[in-house]
Amino acid sequence: MKAKLVQLAAFLGCAVMLHGMTAVAEDSDTEFSILAGVDFTSGTYGGDVDIEDTYVPFTATIDSGRFSFRLTMPYLSVTAPEGTVFDPDGVPLPGTGDLITESGLGDVIGSATIFNVIDSERLDLVMDLTGKIKFGTADEVKGLGTGENDYSVQADFYKFADQLTLVGSVGYKFRGDPAGLDLEDVLMASIGSTYKFTPDVNGGLFFDYRESAIAGSDSVQELTAFVSRRITDDWRLQFYALTGFTDSSPDWGGGIHIKRALIR
Repeated sequence: MKAKLVQLAAFLGCAVMLHGMTAVAEDSDTEFSILAGVDFTSGTYGGDVDIEDTYVPFTATIDSGRFSFRLTMPYLSVTAPEGTVFDPDGVPLPGTGDLITESGLGDVIGSATIFNVIDSERLDLVMDLTGKIKFGTADEVKGLGTGENDYSVQADFYKFADQLTLVGSVGYKFRGDPAGLDLEDVLMASIGSTYKFTPDVNGGLFFDYRESAIAGSDSVQELTAFVSRRITDDWRLQFYALTGFTDSSPDWGGGIHIKRALIR
């Protein structure tokens, strides 16, 4: 009953947020866009067999002046040993039962970003600040999530140099406290760069680091490469691939996302 109430509250909150986002997007100074995609990762995460997950996000974004609001509602399918607790934004806890597949609604995520909190023309450097809430809507009985809300804050730094942009991020996540699990708050960081090959094509390489929320476990360390192409003024397509370097990281993964601007 608790899980159903949490999901209902999240759905109602999402409906209100989407209505508000659409209303704001009707302003001529804003852009409203939607993104859909498919992400796949595979890894043992310190266990004996591969845990494979397919993550299908649907994201609505509104950019208005110095502010951006984003809401993601994902579908999640996980093949893993029975008893596994899966957390797409954390480290899966491998179970020891038979290999099974569970699927359903993933954790709904809402975020807000303030652009150019720091803006130095002399250094060609800007900083954005983002706050994020992960609602515990994924079914914890199926092992698709922890069933608890997580909260995070993150600062993103951009250094511009002609076609090259250097990017660095640092953040902190405050984890919920699910029954039977002792999860710790974690530090997050990443560093990388993007390069504009043509006016319509750019690509990049990023290294991501996240502390494990489980005491004594390895940190998450991943290297991701991506290519993004603007198809038309309103459509953009992106491909990416990743590999991990620790027991807490996926062995490999990849995905494809397509984005469309609806109002601009």
